[in-house]
Amino acid sequence: MEKRTGAAQRTKQTKTSPKQSNISRILIIFAAIIAVMVIGVGCGFLTATLNTKADLADIRPPASSQIYDINGNEIANVHADENRVPVKMNQIPENLKNAFVAVEDVRFYEHSGVDFRGIMRALWANISRQGVSEGGSTITQQLAKNAYLTQDRTFKRKIQEMFLALQLEHQYTKEEILELYLNQIYFGQGAYGVQAAAKTYFGKNVEELDLNECAMLAGIPKSPNYYSPLNNLQAAQSRKSTVLDQMAKYGYISSSTAAKTKKEELRLVQNTNKSGSEAAYFVDYVIQSMIEKYGSDAVYKEGLKIYTTLDMDMQRAAEEAMKNLPDMSEANGIKQPQGALVAIDPHTGHIKAMVGGRGTDMFNRAVMAERQPGSAFKPFVFAAALESNYTPASIIEDKPLTINGWSPQNYSRDFNGKVSLRYVAEQSLNVPTVRVAQDVGIDKIIYLGKEMGITTFVTDGNQNDGNLSTALGGLTRGVTPLELTSAYCTFANDGVHVNHTAIVRVLDRNGKVLEENVPESKQVLKKDTVNNLTSMLMGVMVRGTGTGANIDRPSAGKTGTTSDYHDAWFIGYVPDLVVGVWVGCDDNQQMGTMTGGTTPAYIWKAFMTKVSSSMPTKSFDGAYLTAVETPVKEESVDKNGNLIDKNGKLILDKNGKPIKGAGNAADDNKAADDNNGPAKKNDTVPKAPPASPTPTGPAGKKAN
Repeated sequence: MEKRTGAAQRTKQTKTSPKQSNISRILIIFAAIIAVMVIGVGCGFLTATLNTKADLADIRPPASSQIYDINGNEIANVHADENRVPVKMNQIPENLKNAFVAVEDVRFYEHSGVDFRGIMRALWANISRQGVSEGGSTITQQLAKNAYLTQDRTFKRKIQEMFLALQLEHQYTKEEILELYLNQIYFGQGAYGVQAAAKTYFGKNVEELDLNECAMLAGIPKSPNYYSPLNNLQAAQSRKSTVLDQMAKYGYISSSTAAKTKKEELRLVQNTNKSGSEAAYFVDYVIQSMIEKYGSDAVYKEGLKIYTTLDMDMQRAAEEAMKNLPDMSEANGIKQPQGALVAIDPHTGHIKAMVGGRGTDMFNRAVMAERQPGSAFKPFVFAAALESNYTPASIIEDKPLTINGWSPQNYSRDFNGKVSLRYVAEQSLNVPTVRVAQDVGIDKIIYLGKEMGITTFVTDGNQNDGNLSTALGGLTRGVTPLELTSAYCTFANDGVHVNHTAIVRVLDRNGKVLEENVPESKQVLKKDTVNNLTSMLMGVMVRGTGTGANIDRPSAGKTGTTSDYHDAWFIGYVPDLVVGVWVGCDDNQQMGTMTGGTTPAYIWKAFMTKVSSSMPTKSFDGAYLTAVETPVKEESVDKNGNLIDKNGKLILDKNGKPIKGAGNAADDNKAADDNNGPAKKNDTVPKAPPASPTPTGPAGKKAN
């Protein structure tokens, strides 16, 4: 028995030894990983210790950053002096403290500086997305990072941050840490800490803030540029709602209080543009772009040298041209209408000039205002058609059209019979444009728009751009002047889209190159397509809706006017420069009967006349102005849009339906039915917005 037992034991050992071997290997690998982590953590601790000072003082003196134009001339000095006024904890409202805890670190009073639950959640998110997408930082860690470390999202910095947080928790109480944090963080507009932020945005001391203002401030540090109410009020309001929801979720306020506060308006300080200098909007755009990439400390303290694409001669011409804006009214103490102008080199994507408004506020409309483009969007329809074997001479029928209850109308409320695509472009006809879009497909039009840099299309949900009214510029969100102008650059650059940029290169205080711009480009349209399109848009300038912008040299462009005259555009180009002009009111009020062919075209002409005086006259490569085909009317149309024969007898109503028992059209004195209602959704035509995006005016007026 003993021998048998021993043999059995040996057999058992022999059979299990591979498992033991695998376990041993796993243990060895695990031990190695632990060893590496211990060494890494030890190095991180050592580095963190070397970077830590008990009084939170920065051992390296701050330095101002300089911003230069394309010729290397300094245009702005971003001062290192901080707008910071530290306050004591008892001066900070409970609502403000609670708002930050609720939205930034709800377990602040429970953890010891590092929230391991949050780290594991962030670690999983980063592994699953194969990148650093979440940080899992506590308020204490954020304080450590802002006080001592860079904004780099690296593993090394994270280890340093964790040990510094543990040290801070050991050295200070929770209340002291929260006080330091609230006096440290950046709120945009050069304001550091809650007291400076309260003064900057509301013109009051921090202790005077109400819940509405506290929730707004607590939402800003997540992205000080984007969520600043002076830059982007709509986004700031949305972020405020998120903060209030978090406060209600964790019991700091009631749900009813949160709902009530969401509806309250903010009484913001109406600051003028803080630089007060030339190119103020452009400079602010560059600063905010750098803050997004490198952090506020890098911009305000680290002495960056930022070389930009700005041409100051063009910038001065742009600011002078924008003085042609009329004075109509005021909205929130700001003159209306407002306007924006963007000039871009289509071959490099370099932004050569930028004006974001009248200079009386901080909102950069060139970059942030999403507005309806109206007929300025039609070239994308024409481009899709030309890519689909249309030619400028292709014939489209301009006659009554109804799509599931939606009857688009031309601006003139008239129909022209059989018209060429060139004529449609020059006279900005709506009905034929919709017919073309229906033929080539709205999806192709949106695809091309995206490829040319427009990022604001909405392609899913109940309200989206997958409908034919998009062909007339009725977008769900709209488009910014910067993106629309950049998209037009594709037409001026042989169908190649180059991403727009304001930065040439960035150096640190020691002269090390942090970034150098290499334009990203791609062929979007065939060269024949853009040649034909440019030829059509040249006709807009000399005999179409854009004659007000004619500068007596080869140029092409398109007007745009939205329903009820809320927005007016002119986007035009010469071979080496594309310029977009937008005019509209911040509160979306009607601008009388202003069209894209009036004020925006005049501003465009004033700018281009000035800058082109030093540019050699250059023709487009392969695009020429040609004669336009005359419309062919087989029947006539009366003022009501009804089809009549040569004797004036009614044949069809404006929707293309037969008329029974109708009398002579000349005896029908009823006003035209301004019906641009929605198209009902079916399998092929998604739901259209409730109104046509292009205005309808009295008979006889040109389309725009």
